[in-house]
Amino acid sequence: MPQLTHLLSMAAEKVTSLGKDWHRPCLRCEKCNKTLTSGGHAEHDGKPYCNHPCYAALFGPKGGCRGGFVEGLRG
Repeated sequence: MPQLTHLLSMAAEKVTSLGKDWHRPCLRCEKCNKTLTSGGHAEHDGKPYCNHPCYAALFGPKGGCRGGFVEGLRG
């Protein structure tokens, strides 16, 4: 019976994200290893990332924003 209880608790902690089922503690950011929530994270190449700072730093827009304007687009 303890094995059945363990299986039931694991099923209760299942989350679906990126088209797969995960144990809740296994859905983690590929970069920083932070535990993520289903639908509360970003994806790149099928792997989960926290939105900030990891996804933004790795895959977000690049460019020099200094002093309130975008470099090269001064008015």
